[in-house]
Amino acid sequence: MSVSSERRIDFYFDYISHNAYLAWHLLPDMAKKYDYEIEPIPVLFAGFLKAYGQLGPAEVQPKLAWMNRNNLRKAMDFGIPFRAPKSHPFHPLLLLRLCAQPMTSEERRNVTGCLLRGIWVDQLDANDADAVETYLSSNGLAADALIAGAASDAAKSQLKENGQKALDSGAFGVPTMIVGDDVFWGFDDLPYLEKLLAGNDPLATADVTTYEAEWKHAKVQGQHRQ
Repeated sequence: MSVSSERRIDFYFDYISHNAYLAWHLLPDMAKKYDYEIEPIPVLFAGFLKAYGQLGPAEVQPKLAWMNRNNLRKAMDFGIPFRAPKSHPFHPLLLLRLCAQPMTSEERRNVTGCLLRGIWVDQLDANDADAVETYLSSNGLAADALIAGAASDAAKSQLKENGQKALDSGAFGVPTMIVGDDVFWGFDDLPYLEKLLAGNDPLATADVTTYEAEWKHAKVQGQHRQ
């Protein structure tokens, strides 16, 4: 059963994302503090790149070098266990479909946390189905059933639906956290997500309508790339 949208944080993620792992390390306690629940929603990050015609961060060498150091800095600052994965980039479809199959929200949170830890702490080989199955089993999860379910049409279809839902909701990358109509992107947006959950969103006192209208005007007047 899904959690009520009024007290739910939709967490769109791909296991390939460093920042999804880092965000997940803090989100559960944040959600509990403000009486919210997290709904993990696996999506294929490459789908965002295709939809918006972008390169992935790992395809821009200076950005990759900065990102790797930046993420280690954040992990050290928050005391989050963090290691380079066994390989990167990797094919995340097995893990994503494994998490997209029918299960309760609590089960999905358990699977999500287990596999994020597997990739970013224990250097689990995401491309080795046997290694994934062994890892799930060693962490007390129903590995046989989960691996079998990942190959189902239901899991494949749900993953595609998740991607479209993310795009329709205004997501453009991972991780994306959505509460109602408010979109938060990346680990560095967590402080502002927390302000919203606490009822202290800075936008609550802003004239957002006028501000957005000014941006629409600026876009019309702007010098756009040909």
